[in-house]
Amino acid sequence: MKIAFIGLGNMGAPMAANLVKAGHEVTGFDTAAPMPDGVTAATSAAGAVAGAGVVITMLPNGAILRAVAEQVIPSMQPGAVLCDCSTVDVDSARAVADQAVKAGLLAVDAPVSGGVGGAAAGTLTFMAGGSDKAFAIVQPLFNVMGQKAVHCGPSGNGQAAKICNNMILGVTMIATCEAFALADKLGLDRQKMFDVVSTSSGYSWTMNAYCPAPGVGPTSPADNGYKPGFAAELMLKDLRLSQQAAETADADTPMGQLAAALYETFVEAEDGRGMDFSAMLPRFEKRHRG
Repeated sequence: MKIAFIGLGNMGAPMAANLVKAGHEVTGFDTAAPMPDGVTAATSAAGAVAGAGVVITMLPNGAILRAVAEQVIPSMQPGAVLCDCSTVDVDSARAVADQAVKAGLLAVDAPVSGGVGGAAAGTLTFMAGGSDKAFAIVQPLFNVMGQKAVHCGPSGNGQAAKICNNMILGVTMIATCEAFALADKLGLDRQKMFDVVSTSSGYSWTMNAYCPAPGVGPTSPADNGYKPGFAAELMLKDLRLSQQAAETADADTPMGQLAAALYETFVEAEDGRGMDFSAMLPRFEKRHRG
């Protein structure tokens, strides 16, 4: 299949490289990042999509997605699929999908989970919104770039699933870090804390698979100086998207709101930028009530 890939940064580059390894013809465009091996460079986004059956975008935010859509949709061939793998606001995802459909195209919003490591290994999870027909066309590509793809419903539902998932992730990580900091102050050994919680009702992904305490549980960014697997500023972005969606939908999300405020302080007023989102633990270690 002939594929265009717009946005070849830390996530997009390995995803495109895996498509090339699977035998697909990939043309790419990025304003700054170099082309991965095997990807043919285009001089513009519009030029990259000419003749492509699927156009994949991996972009920083909804505003850039809308701008890229304005450039590429008029140049896409009728019946082609615009598949956006960025994490953006639900309104932007639905607006771009509507624009694509009106132009005689198909559209899928398919944000991913799994980080840079998952992109390189081809083990991402895709949360997809769009028509059954559009999903069926891109599903074989999801199988190349990832290990699981869930069709979540109509356009925008992929983004909805992603931000709801990451709101849970952000809230749970904060609770896990708070609990470790409290355990320290109560004189409870961290390994004993892990042994109890990881096998009882406090079980969670943030405890069992991504423990924020160094030397406890499976290897995680905590064991590498909190160098980011998932950066705190990206968690902040996703939590802000969740609260934007909550406001639009008139949903009460007080824990999500508090998590967004805590990560905003951590990233913008403390030393969290460039750190893994689990670096909330050393933050709480230094703090006290009051």
